[in-house]
Amino acid sequence: MKTRQLTKAAIIAAIYGVGTYLLGTLGSYPIQIRATEVLTVLPYYDASTILGVTAGCFMANILAGLGPWDIFGGTFITLVAAILTNKSKNKLTAISWPILLNTFGVSAYLAAIFKLPYWYNVLTIFTGEFISVGVLGYPFMLYLDKNAHLIGLDNKRVKV
Repeated sequence: MKTRQLTKAAIIAAIYGVGTYLLGTLGSYPIQIRATEVLTVLPYYDASTILGVTAGCFMANILAGLGPWDIFGGTFITLVAAILTNKSKNKLTAISWPILLNTFGVSAYLAAIFKLPYWYNVLTIFTGEFISVGVLGYPFMLYLDKNAHLIGLDNKRVKV
């Protein structure tokens, strides 16, 4: 990876990690609207952002203090979603990956951690993801289509 790509990844990781931490319980518990998830659309435009989103999630999950399931499980889910987002052929498919994988994957371990019904977690995580990635992320993508250069993306849809 080039210095520019690593710098971009580090900035994304810092924004995601610190931003999620600042959200407090709204960013890391069964009822969560992790507004920083809007960054999960970036891999659609540039593969080098996969590292930033994944590292940011890892940092946020360490700071949340929910343990190894969240630190490693949540980070792995984010990594897979980021790779699939990067490989997506259109925006709707791209935003579907983080929404669906987090809805069903994160819900599984949060149900165990908080001793709550799985389907309750599915509903709450889906709602938060839909707001963060669907309601906020999709318009962000429309903005990036014309202005990606402003945040260092070349908008050439660089893939892994």
